[in-house]
Parts: sequence; structure tokens; C-alpha cells
Amino acid sequence: MKFERYSFSETIKGNLRALGYKRPTDIQYKSIPPILRGEDVLAVAQTGTGKTVAFALPVIQMLSTRRRKPGQQAVRCVVMVPTHELAIQVAGVFKELAAGTPLKIVGIYGGTDQDPQIQNLKSGVDVVVATPGRFFDLESQGHLSLGDIETLILDEADHMLELGFKHDMNQLIKKLPGRRQVLFFSATINKQVKDAAYSLVHKAVRIQISPNDPVSGNINYSVAFIEMDDKRFFLERIIREHPESKMLVFVRTKVRAERVMKALERVSLLSETIHGDKDQNQRNQVMKRFFSGENKVLIATDVSARGIDIPDVDIVINYDIPEETENYVHRVGRTGRGQKKGEAIAFCSTEEKERLEAVEKFLDRTIDRLDIKKNDYKETMNMSGDMETDWKSLMEENEERRDKKKKKKKK
Repeated sequence: MKFERYSFSETIKGNLRALGYKRPTDIQYKSIPPILRGEDVLAVAQTGTGKTVAFALPVIQMLSTRRRKPGQQAVRCVVMVPTHELAIQVAGVFKELAAGTPLKIVGIYGGTDQDPQIQNLKSGVDVVVATPGRFFDLESQGHLSLGDIETLILDEADHMLELGFKHDMNQLIKKLPGRRQVLFFSATINKQVKDAAYSLVHKAVRIQISPNDPVSGNINYSVAFIEMDDKRFFLERIIREHPESKMLVFVRTKVRAERVMKALERVSLLSETIHGDKDQNQRNQVMKRFFSGENKVLIATDVSARGIDIPDVDIVINYDIPEETENYVHRVGRTGRGQKKGEAIAFCSTEEKERLEAVEKFLDRTIDRLDIKKNDYKETMNMSGDMETDWKSLMEENEERRDKKKKKKKK
């Protein structure tokens, strides 16, 4: 079914055409009708499947066709997200889809001056996309009225609950009008998240777009066994062999991110970092350069890059195996988005093998191994700064093995 056949306004349909949206993804197809009917929704879908549009599109349609009460300035929809970058991104999607409608959309988040955000709220706003900290701060100061909220959306909800906002969410629900809609969207769900979700929604429509493998079929993902102190040499090797590729490198900590960047600097390779120690302006500039391709290697911690839709990430490097198993899915989901193919490689040291086992248990499958011969390993260590090695062949061989496995399963 094409978007043209939905009962959206002509203005919204024009925006969809301009943005190149023709047909809904699975999560969009299943989410839009119940949202338009005003039902609560609990949706779980892989990263990169179009969750933001799945809730933004029907909410914009509903709000744009319902007139504000005379003199009403209070917020009508709140979208709660875990990070500053995601707030900026989601607010941007809302603005693109709502272009030409009378709706006003703003993002409010910490790390930047609150006064302009307060002025926006005073002038009347329909949709607020917010991080919990700044949202609850402005609400406690009396700058946010919750009495007219029609829809509450929790995006990347599992991560917000991990960050300890469950109590705040419960308090928020109590302050909302009795008749309001709650939409809960997440890429992963465990018992804790499920229990929290059901405490927030009422008779929710349950939608799950998650095949046996929680990682998108567009992503060829694998692991290479590399000792901790050797990882920087192998990262250098991959970067040199893929000079035009956009890469996202995940590490465990902020300190480690800076160390990896410095290691690349020493061999004359450009990269940048994004993590919680950077102020919002610095983070915005880093993301701008990565989006544009001015910088092609971004080293990130899990929190800073969670949920961000960065177009055209060719390769994701799990420089460190994540401590939280679900984060593996979120990390590799930064590539292979939409219909595009992506590559994800994990570096696993001896001391990380237990974490790798936990990730594979979560995925319910063994991650494909990249077979690095001893001579290749030594060559990588000896030739740092001037390499003529062949990771492309390893990755292509791994993809061929994966395709053969798929064909066998189909038979």
C-alpha cells in the first residue's frame, strides 16, 4: 500500500513525496492505523526500520486536523527521547513531515541555554521533543503545562528505563489528562522493559517486527579475535583500506574514545569523538561534520550515539564488545538502514570472550568469525602507518559464507 492511499492531508502527502517516501515499512504499516484510531501502542522493531516516521506521521495528521481551543498554548504532544542528538533528530523529522501545516515543533534538551526553549514554550507549541532531564526541569519551574497533552510518545524507551527514568515516567503519567494516548517504541525489550511498558499503556496494541535474528538482514556482521592492545592497529588497517567509507566506531568509555582518536592521530588518520564530556555545541559540530562526510570516522560511546539515524554509515566497528548485550543490536543497527547494505565488525579480545558469549546468547546465534591468519595478524602489527593488507577479501568471504547459509536454510 502506498502512502498516497492513506487519508493524510494533501500537505502531508506532498511532504512525503518531497522526502522520497513512497511505501510504508512494516513498522509504519502496522503502527499508523491504531495510532490514528487513538489507541495506545507498544511497538518493538529493529533499529533502522523507520520507527520515527511510524509515530510522527499519524500524530501530525491528528494534530493538524484538530483545532486548538481558543487561547490554548499548552503542549499537545510530548516525545521523550534519551539523548540530545536524538531529540534534535526526531524534532527534525517532525518538522519535515509537518511543513506547511500550522503545527509548531520544538526540541528541548540540556547542554544548552534554556531561555530560548522557555520563550518557544511561552509562544505556544504543539509538539515538544525532549530529553527527560530538561523536560522535568522546565516542568518543575512551571514552564510546561501538561493539562492539554493528547499524546505521549516514548522513543528508545528501553534505554530511558535503563537510565533510571521509570519513576519520572510514572509521575508524568499521573499528571497527564485521563484521556490521553501513550505510544511506546523500542528496538529491544526484556522483562523489565515489558513490565514498565504495560504500567504506562492502557490496553495497548502490541506490534513486534522482529524476526529470529534481531539484527537487520541488510547487515553482514562478524567478529575478529584481536587482543586488546592490538586493536588500534586493526582499526587503522580497516580505515586505510576503506578511505571513502563512513565508519562508526563504538568504545566502552569516554576516556577510551579519546585514546583511540589519539592513536589514529599518531598514524596521520583523522577521526572525531562524541561522548558526554563534550558540550552541546561541540557535539552538534561533530555530528554535522560526520553527516556531511567532512569527517568519515566517528568514535562514540553507546549513550551518545543511541538511536541516531546517521545516513550512509558503511561500516560499524565494535572496537569493544558492549557490556550491555542489547547495545550490540543498537550499535550494528547504525548501518544497513532502510534498503541499504551495511557491514559490522566486532573486535574481541581474550578478556572479552565472556561478553561475546552473552551477546550471542541474546542473539540466539553464533556471530560469524573472520579468520585472520597468523601471518596477516603479524603483518598488521608490523606495518602500522603503511599497509597493503586485504580486509575487503575477508569481509567478502564472510558475506559469501553467510549467503550460502541462508540458501541452505531456505532449502
